[in-house]
Amino acid sequence: MSEEKNHLGTFDKYLAVWVAACMGIGIFFSQYIPALGQLFNAWQIKGISVPIGICLFFMMYPALLNIQLNELKKITRNPKPIILTIFSNWIVAPLVTAYLARVFLPGYEQLIVAAILLGSSPCTAMVLVWGSLAEGNQEQNIINTSLNTITIIVLYAPVVSILTGLQDIQLDRTLLVVSVLLFIGLPILFGYFSKKYLIELKGSDWFEKKYRPTVGNISTLALLTTLIVLFSMNGDVLLNNPSLMVKMSVPLLLGFVLVVGFNLLITRAAGLAYPEAITSVLIGSSSHFEIAIATAISLYGIGSHAALGTTMGLFWEVPIMLGLVYLGKWLGKKGFWDTEQDVSRV
Repeated sequence: MSEEKNHLGTFDKYLAVWVAACMGIGIFFSQYIPALGQLFNAWQIKGISVPIGICLFFMMYPALLNIQLNELKKITRNPKPIILTIFSNWIVAPLVTAYLARVFLPGYEQLIVAAILLGSSPCTAMVLVWGSLAEGNQEQNIINTSLNTITIIVLYAPVVSILTGLQDIQLDRTLLVVSVLLFIGLPILFGYFSKKYLIELKGSDWFEKKYRPTVGNISTLALLTTLIVLFSMNGDVLLNNPSLMVKMSVPLLLGFVLVVGFNLLITRAAGLAYPEAITSVLIGSSSHFEIAIATAISLYGIGSHAALGTTMGLFWEVPIMLGLVYLGKWLGKKGFWDTEQDVSRV
């Protein structure tokens, strides 16, 4: 594997730092330029923030360029790691997250919903980077992320509805479905047709080496812009209730530990080789924080506790997943799984 392919850029490596910085900028604006937050809030169409809608689209679109439907036919070649990952993404992670939210966040309905939104959204984007860094099976990674994209459209709204319903939390389920179609369905269609058109026009080499990296940078910028807007709208709430972010972090971090632990043990028990095992662990332990943030904003608004709660998933995910890459490679060297190749350092 080439050096370039295994290199995580400095900006991406310290994404958690930039996330924290944008939170701070947003809070600063809320205290010293409050008119800016009022301006963001005023630009709406039928209750949907136009600036946030634009940012959320550009957050989602690059991730959905990863979908490769032609790869799904390869599932039958080695279905075991795919099945284990799907089980973790749609059974283990949602149930663990919902239970921990119920235990640690009683009385904080929106934070509970935020946790469920995060726990029920398997990753389709950054996990490709983590898998490359860990020297996992990238063909399996592409198959899994493509399958995740399809299953999110079908399963995300029902799973969130069931888990919130079990806790007697009332949601606008119509709006939940609309959010899935708007923030996943629409970017999928745009991604599919734009990818097809651009490859025909400019070639696959240009698309992969020029277009996707550029759009990926726009996605990160949109994400950070969204955070500035979020915290400029809700800075007062955060400053008056700093314990909310601490409360949200407890079930999220504990959930990561439990889900990662489960995935490590189940891949070992299944006898997977290192490349397949680490890929399953990474995908099965990560979340699609973009759709969680987008849905929280749709359901509760840009200045809500739910929107702030989902940003904590983003804040913790990057350092934890990078740490999991190092942990996985160390375990691979120690023979935790069957090893078919040398596991070099990141």
